[in-house]
Amino acid sequence: MTEPSPAPLNTTAEMEIDIDTVSSLKNLFEEKIVFNQLLGLRLNVVTATHVSVGMAMRPELIGNFSEGRLHGGVISAALDTTGGIAVTAGLCARYAGDRFEQHALRFAKLGTIDLRIDYLRPGISTHFEIRAQVIRLGARIANTRMEFLGADGKLLATGNGVYIIS
Repeated sequence: MTEPSPAPLNTTAEMEIDIDTVSSLKNLFEEKIVFNQLLGLRLNVVTATHVSVGMAMRPELIGNFSEGRLHGGVISAALDTTGGIAVTAGLCARYAGDRFEQHALRFAKLGTIDLRIDYLRPGISTHFEIRAQVIRLGARIANTRMEFLGADGKLLATGNGVYIIS
């Protein structure tokens, strides 16, 4: 599977995230947010413009028991959460000189304004990959594009998210 092409963040300067910030983001995402633990989300790739998250299929996530399909709400929540962490990573890159505590305060103010999900195929797989790409990171609003893929790399759902960041 190939990683999505990084999108511009409306800046001419190349932004990067240091390894300590990535580690802190991973800890925040996987350990501090209990809902992410419930879903089994694991942060795999973090850059200033995109993230990749993994999730294993588990019986408690099934929505259609006769076919073993992942619940649509799980797909929606995973896409929204991945979009939010992508925006947070972009903010960490934008304010690279700040301590992580300041990044965490920005994250606490992050909220979903709009979310659109298109379900393309049934959520049947042993594990899933969720990708989010920052399309625009403005002063108050951020836009993301997300993908939800099965283990075979087939696209199962797509999403677009709009987040308030201030």
